[in-house]
Amino acid sequence: MDPAALDTLLARIRACRICVEAPLGPPLPHAPRPVLRVSATASILVASQAPGTRVHASGLPFTDASGDRLRDWMGVSKEAFYDVARIAIAPMGFCFPGQDAKGADLPPRRECAAAWHDALFCALPPFRLILAVGRPAQAYHLARLGLGAHLGRSLTQTVANWRSVRAAGAALADPVAVYTLPHPSWRNTGWLKRNPFFEAELLPQLKADIARALGPPRDAPEPER
Repeated sequence: MDPAALDTLLARIRACRICVEAPLGPPLPHAPRPVLRVSATASILVASQAPGTRVHASGLPFTDASGDRLRDWMGVSKEAFYDVARIAIAPMGFCFPGQDAKGADLPPRRECAAAWHDALFCALPPFRLILAVGRPAQAYHLARLGLGAHLGRSLTQTVANWRSVRAAGAALADPVAVYTLPHPSWRNTGWLKRNPFFEAELLPQLKADIARALGPPRDAPEPER
């Protein structure tokens, strides 16, 4: 891996204006602000959906109630979560996509994955653990890893098959613990109640795998790229 090439790629991503200047469909309704945090040393990838309104304002991913829930699922502190030398955060859509008429966030823009994701993940080292949050991230990363057959007909089916997904990732040449998760939004509170296996069975294993992937704390984290 060439650190200079990674820096150049990240600079291009953060300057991206494709969804305004050459959009696939209606243009982004506001100025682009790509948000991602990656490094050449991170062992965990949080592959999320897209920034929300608060993240668009702050420029820091998961600075909202969803982030609090996600960190609780992971069993990590804010300090550990934002240690970019150990945890990378790369959503399927780097910019806030806007909202629909009911005030719900729109799906991730299609431009990001088409323009940037393959190059980005080729430039990064293999991860020890991947959290594929939401169906767009699950579809992309399972296909990228050659595990596309494990994508179910629905998000619920894919998450329910978490043991099979995890085992398939562990059998790869570069073993990786893959977890397919729902979005930690409050909108999914009902889903969590209808699917008690998630908190009772999946989360304890996820927390144990994350603790192993993080290893002992670093004395001097690598600066954010």
